Amino acid sequence: MNTRQKGAHGEEKAVEHLVQNGFTIISRNYRTKFGEIDCIASDPKDQSIVFVEVKSAMGKKAGNPLYWVTRAKQTQLSRMAQAYLIDHGSTSVRCRFDVIAVSGNDIDHLKNAFYL
Repeated sequence: MNTRQKGAHGEEKAVEHLVQNGFTIISRNYRTKFGEIDCIASDPKDQSIVFVEVKSAMGKKAGNPLYWVTRAKQTQLSRMAQAYLIDHGSTSVRCRFDVIAVSGNDIDHLKNAFYL
């Protein structure tokens, strides 16, 4: 499985996880001039828009993928989220950033992974 296939497989597993946990998927692979947001979802528990970064690995030999989202990536995700919110006239809604790590058959979901 190449890197692109591994990423696509991880994103599929992450979306399945979100749906099983009551989230509504708003968009997948949303492109902005700053990059691509893996998944945008709505969490019915707190009525927030959730910007989800998915990290995939075949195992945890290189550590838990939850910790692979660097400060630079967090800043990039923030810019992409702002672009999405402006494009959709949603600047006054509650939102958060989650990271979902898919390692083999394990799925770790870190809500409010970072704040900006």
